Amino acid sequence: MSSLQLLNKIPAVECLKFLHRVVDGLCGRAYPKRTDYGDRWTLTQWSELLGALSSLFRVLVGKKCSDTELLSVLEAAHAECVSQCVKSRQEEIHQALVDRTNAISSTQLQDFDWQMKLALSSDKLSLLHTPLLNLTLDVKENGKPRPVTIEMNREELQTLISAMEAANKVVLQLK
Repeated sequence: MSSLQLLNKIPAVECLKFLHRVVDGLCGRAYPKRTDYGDRWTLTQWSELLGALSSLFRVLVGKKCSDTELLSVLEAAHAECVSQCVKSRQEEIHQALVDRTNAISSTQLQDFDWQMKLALSSDKLSLLHTPLLNLTLDVKENGKPRPVTIEMNREELQTLISAMEAANKVVLQLK
């Protein structure tokens, strides 16, 4: 029996309410309590069911995929309850997934500014003519704003641009 099939143990009339409580837990509120549902599931089955449903909701909303294939192990009434729950709470689940992803790092980019400068000379050379980029990043670290200023020459800027293009390709592949 797959973990998702354990959902079939709950009567269809109680299923939708149960699923909404699982989504509540996924969104940072309280998960349903096993004791509220009697002895339908062992402790191991309960844990597996909550994990499977949380994963199912993340896949259905995060990857925006069709639920028919994933829900084929459920009885029709239970599959309909899952579909109904996902449709009605899709935006809330999506926001919880975004918040979960953002929580991976405590530092977030808020804004940036750049200036191009031309260094005409230095204390070692009388003629330099080197273009320099001043990049100011406004980051939020642990809830506190902090400016970060970086000065780059042409080669360092090209390295940064290449790294950003590679990161953009990865993000586009994930979509």
